[in-house]
Amino acid sequence: MKTTQQRKRASLFCSTSFAASSLLFFAGCTPTKDEAIKAAPAEQIVEAEVMVVEPVVWPTTVRCQGSLMADETTTVSAKVAGRIAAVLFEIGDLAAAGQILVEIDSEEYQLQAEQADAQLAQARAAVGLKPDDPLDSLNPDNAPPVREAKAVLDEATKALARINSLAGSDVVTENDLELAVAAEKVATARLASAQNAVREKIALIRVQMAQRGLAHQRLNDTKVPSPFEGFVQSKNVAIGAFVQAGQPLLTLVRNQKLRFRASVPERYAHLLRVGQSVDIRFDLSDQVRQGTVSRISPNLDPMNRSLGFEVDVDNADQSLRSGLFGEATIAINPEAKSLAIPINTLQRFAGVDKVWKVVDGKVKEQVVLVGSTRDGMIEIQKGIQAGDILVQDSGQGKPGKWQPVAAKGTSASPSDTLPKQHDGAQGDT
Repeated sequence: MKTTQQRKRASLFCSTSFAASSLLFFAGCTPTKDEAIKAAPAEQIVEAEVMVVEPVVWPTTVRCQGSLMADETTTVSAKVAGRIAAVLFEIGDLAAAGQILVEIDSEEYQLQAEQADAQLAQARAAVGLKPDDPLDSLNPDNAPPVREAKAVLDEATKALARINSLAGSDVVTENDLELAVAAEKVATARLASAQNAVREKIALIRVQMAQRGLAHQRLNDTKVPSPFEGFVQSKNVAIGAFVQAGQPLLTLVRNQKLRFRASVPERYAHLLRVGQSVDIRFDLSDQVRQGTVSRISPNLDPMNRSLGFEVDVDNADQSLRSGLFGEATIAINPEAKSLAIPINTLQRFAGVDKVWKVVDGKVKEQVVLVGSTRDGMIEIQKGIQAGDILVQDSGQGKPGKWQPVAAKGTSASPSDTLPKQHDGAQGDT
């Protein structure tokens, strides 16, 4: 049997042998410095064209939604009561200005007009006016009743003069003088009465002229004309129906010119001006129309805190209809500038927008916040700044060392082809 000391020596020998073996094993597996450099992965070369980010003219715009309204809409009503004799237009028909839309039975109004004509002729004849004589040519003193009263007055005046010349003689008594004076006063009063009667008849003639005009106006009102050129939007009556004065007959709309009516939020109200450029897109008709702000409401709508405005839209070709929904883009500040890059410079993956940025010759990805898109360019609101150098085609972007694209048969160094950074803003693009 082994003693305790022998067992300790054997254990120590085994431990020493195991440690030596381990050192030899790890010493054989550890690479040298040159071998480590050779084993490290090589940095990727990114050969791509680049661009310098510069401010461009990017007008500040506001988008809003609205609807097309007819330039004019009116309800044509009856001016006189009566039975409908004819309805000359249907829904969708185009009526010219002044064209008759509806006819009301005019027989009763024709009789009233004839009665007014006869009453006027009677009143004119009472003062000696012929049918063609103007009323202003009538002199009240030349009217027959006035001339008769004047003759009586002249005779009474002369009789009184004769009696006065014989006063004091036995030929004329006091009673004769009193009768002559009384006769002269009666004749004067009759003349005044005759003159007043003529003036009254002249006034009556004017009344009859007005009544005749009203009668003929009512007769004319049995034919209802179109107040302007427009389309019939709705028809409310039919032949044979009895209508009262003021009852709606037809509804007309004028849409040769339409009004796009919309509103902008309160925060843009102070920037809205008459004459600002507006692009309106109508999804239903797939049309885009250009116009300008024509009218602005003087007050904000207290319900939704927005400011209403209108844009005149030409519709001579009748390709648009009132009521169409549209989306308007208003150029609030046409001279504003912003950072914008071509769309192919931006890379979008899994909802994240990024660009490939060249910094100190290295290509790195940079997450950005984008804005609106126009004419193949996209606005960058956050993530880059003016003077940054980006890989122009995002499809060529990847982490690595940037290498400019060299022409065939030549070689180029990054220092020779790297775009110079600019501090100032670029002009309109």
